[in-house]
Amino acid sequence: MATSINIQEWAAVFKCKLNFEISKTILRVNKQLTLLEEAEGGFDQFTRSYKSYGVQRMPDNSLVFKEWAPAAEALFLTGDFNGWDNFSHPYTKKEFGKWELHIPPKEDKTPAVAHNSKLKVSRSGERLFRISPWAKYVTRHEKSVIYDWVHWDPPQPYIHKHPRPQKPRSLRIYESHVGIASPEGKVASYSNFTHNVLPRIKDLGYNCIQLMAIMEHAYYASFGYQVTSFFAASSRCGTPEELKELIDVAHSLGIIVLLDVVHSHASKNTEDGLNHFDGSDSCFFHSGPRGEHSLWDSRLFNYSGWEVLRFLLSNLRWWMEEYRFDGFRFDGVSSMLYHHHGIGSGFSGDYAEYFGLQVDEDSLVYLMLANHILHTLYEDCITIAEDVSGMPTLCCPIQGGGLGFDYRLAMAIPDKWIQILKEFKDEDWNMGNIVFTMTNRRYGEKCIAYAESHDQALVGDKTLAFWLMDKDMYTNMSTSIPMNSVIDRGIQLHKMIRLLTHSLGGEGYLNFMGNEFGHPEWLDFPRVGNNESYHYARRQFNLVDTDHLRYWQLYAFDRDMNRTEDKYGWLAAPPAYISVKHEGDKVIVFERANVIFIFNFHPTNSYSNYRVAVGPPGKYKIKLDSDGIQYGGHGRLDHNTEFFTEPMEFNNLPNSISTRAVLSSVKLECNIQLLQ
Repeated sequence: MATSINIQEWAAVFKCKLNFEISKTILRVNKQLTLLEEAEGGFDQFTRSYKSYGVQRMPDNSLVFKEWAPAAEALFLTGDFNGWDNFSHPYTKKEFGKWELHIPPKEDKTPAVAHNSKLKVSRSGERLFRISPWAKYVTRHEKSVIYDWVHWDPPQPYIHKHPRPQKPRSLRIYESHVGIASPEGKVASYSNFTHNVLPRIKDLGYNCIQLMAIMEHAYYASFGYQVTSFFAASSRCGTPEELKELIDVAHSLGIIVLLDVVHSHASKNTEDGLNHFDGSDSCFFHSGPRGEHSLWDSRLFNYSGWEVLRFLLSNLRWWMEEYRFDGFRFDGVSSMLYHHHGIGSGFSGDYAEYFGLQVDEDSLVYLMLANHILHTLYEDCITIAEDVSGMPTLCCPIQGGGLGFDYRLAMAIPDKWIQILKEFKDEDWNMGNIVFTMTNRRYGEKCIAYAESHDQALVGDKTLAFWLMDKDMYTNMSTSIPMNSVIDRGIQLHKMIRLLTHSLGGEGYLNFMGNEFGHPEWLDFPRVGNNESYHYARRQFNLVDTDHLRYWQLYAFDRDMNRTEDKYGWLAAPPAYISVKHEGDKVIVFERANVIFIFNFHPTNSYSNYRVAVGPPGKYKIKLDSDGIQYGGHGRLDHNTEFFTEPMEFNNLPNSISTRAVLSSVKLECNIQLLQ
């Protein structure tokens, strides 16, 4: 006989199952913390393993080398210090697959291995040389494709002068890649970023930098996402001390710095990567198919391994302590969370997709441990998850079964803007759908909103500005000639898209470097397919520095948008109250942080005496206006106008105002009014 379960019974069963899954995960995390306490003296000591692994200089200038290579039969150290003798300095095998080597100081009491000299590790009977997984600095000759381990022990290490800034109440992130941070066709340096880019970021009003491609990666065109040396800052851009100076100077400007950390996978490289370090395919990774990412062609960590946890958790601690980063953007979290890595799997939002056998509990526990340790040791540490799946509890507290991230990236928003620009005419833009995409997030789960990041600018796609204006940007961006319709529409929509995203899309905002001024074209790193060209692997700051080009107008709007947010704090405010999303008028109106935002996306219609609902009664004035001449607008609004509320209920709010000024159309002049 057929039976049925009503919806209440089904919900109760599912809730019970959900609570069981969460409780089970919390128990695993607590068990892991207990084991760390018993075996290692706690996570504080465990995560300082970078002070005992790799190479360490003792007080008497003797050197201790330590590695974990459980499948190796023998290990040898060779390098400049011993004339590259492959067998003169063998490691001694210890318990649990560990190997150690002690080298006394030279007769003059100086270390046997000098600062900036090259080293390699070799295994018994093999000519294949390896780099220590804990190497702090690796370099390569211009004509070589293989990196060398360089012993980094400078006689005068950089000393940080400035304390970490306090955690910002509103997070405004400037996503950056040091290597492309110059108009010149070359790999730019940390020093260039410190002296030439940091002042721009400060002027623009961003209070956080997210640095990409810092962890060393042999393949430049991987954008830093095929990491080979996890503890080494990329030597393409300079020395470790120069990166420390960059972060220190940023701190002096009140800017925090996040590292784009890649713990979701690792490069397959063997000679200068982790792969097959001890001769097996399971040293740091799962063996067999589970240890391979089929789309990324990379290796996948075994997060249940004790020494793997030591390596990864110590890696986070290293970047926080040695370089004084302020937190992390965790890359590829969706791949980590599921055994299927998101490959061929869509996410509808059904909670059954997030809890069950498809979830990789080992990686779930690792991420919870990482967040617990980071937030315990560093009260103001910020962690951001790059997750496209929409995993529930991602930003919930760990004690409640969450993963403990502070923010998640609102990855649907840039995809929505690109879809609109590609597929819809201006008159077909759906206001309700745009608003839904901007606000589709769980209450209390903080999101980083962005109209475009580095992903949207990669070769095969284009920047937002280039989608809007395309080839006209080459010939019609001069202020000495009137704007044609393409440039006029593009400049106005560029401002509107970014401000709507900034004000409605989340609790933080992110911009990829150069896009604040409408950077043209796309990103493409030197590779065989483009004849190793740097032409598209640079940021053309010279465009915004040229007074007669309109890029500075977009720059000025971005700057004033951030400064206005800094004054009123809408990113730190509760979600907006949306009073209008009118399909016919193409108008969106909402209130957030006692600021009224008014957007008119209509391609032809302008409006006067447009009534707008407001909450608090009083006087309002225009605080930011896209029609300002300084922003490439037409200067139609009188900023001395005062708007007084009337006790007239409108759109479910107790008061309203009539804007009286013209709310102009997109083709004439997109108009954004911030009233406060």
